[in-house]
Amino acid sequence: MAVHPGEVYYNPRCKEKIVIRTPAAETGGERAVMDLYVEPGGFAAGYHVHPFSEEIFTLVRGSLRVHLGGRDIILDEVGQTVTVPAGTVHRWFGNTEEETSFAVVELVNRADRFEQLILRQLFGLAQDGKTDAEGRPSLLQHAVTMREFSDVLRFTDRPWPVQRLVNGALAPLARMLGYQACNPDYMNRRPLETAQPEELPDVVAARLGAVA
Repeated sequence: MAVHPGEVYYNPRCKEKIVIRTPAAETGGERAVMDLYVEPGGFAAGYHVHPFSEEIFTLVRGSLRVHLGGRDIILDEVGQTVTVPAGTVHRWFGNTEEETSFAVVELVNRADRFEQLILRQLFGLAQDGKTDAEGRPSLLQHAVTMREFSDVLRFTDRPWPVQRLVNGALAPLARMLGYQACNPDYMNRRPLETAQPEELPDVVAARLGAVA
């Protein structure tokens, strides 16, 4: 099922909410624009890379700490931007205990696949209590899902060749036990809420307009 403008997706484990601004379906799967809301204490699920995709964060409100390539970058001014090149280890964190932070996130290349993995599969698992405290799937679920979506996201706590071997060895057992890489219940689950994306400050809107 395609993602649509205004749809709202929640990840209770990571304390994040995403409102769709421009879905991948409107760009031939190449680009998605999402409003990311991070509650105090919120974070991305594990250090990871997007092998073929670029990710751009532009701050609207609050503060984010983006760990990128071994260093921390603090976004705390409206319009501040950080670009995560494809293949770069990164992770973001809410950087304020006082308010929900808001950033616009652009995902360039394989955005349709990103929507399937993040918004449908991983958020669905988190909503059903089937991830760990950091929002990552269990070992067997990881084996089938991350093997299927290795072009979109790879966690980096272990070298990728090791993960590839482990996932390949465990995937047949996982499938036999009923684990699914793309669970139809998640792929077809309609969001419980829709919302009108917020009006953006001029400096942020101008940036998005420049790359549209």
